[in-house]
Amino acid sequence: MAFPILSGMATLARSVVSQQATLEVVVLHTTISETVHALKTAAQLAQDLSGRIRLLVLEVVPYPLPLHQPDVSLPYTQRRFRTLAEKSSIETIVDIHLVRDPQKVLDSVLEPHSVVVMGAPRHWWPTAHRRMAKRLERAGHQVVYAG
Repeated sequence: MAFPILSGMATLARSVVSQQATLEVVVLHTTISETVHALKTAAQLAQDLSGRIRLLVLEVVPYPLPLHQPDVSLPYTQRRFRTLAEKSSIETIVDIHLVRDPQKVLDSVLEPHSVVVMGAPRHWWPTAHRRMAKRLERAGHQVVYAG
């Protein structure tokens, strides 16, 4: 009689571990064209690692506007990024945050040691996106450049 209980607990423990072990590849939205490249790269990574993709969109709301009223309507933004996500061959979750300062929000929305894919063109000069990537690397995240 003790075996069914132990066996059930072991099965439950394995299912909990497998759910937690699913790797999440975070695609950080920069521009539409760069995000498309990043989604393709993330799909390859997620497929090879049996993971899923989270498209993280930090929509900056200017200070004159209330935080809950961005200058571009939220339903339009959701549709636009859902359309991008549907093109991916891997399960993709769209995660939109209305923010004032994206740098401050990144720390709270990323899990420790996340795999972050960013679309960033190759330039010899530093760009805002490259500075953000360096900041993420200093915080312990793995940053993959696409593009």
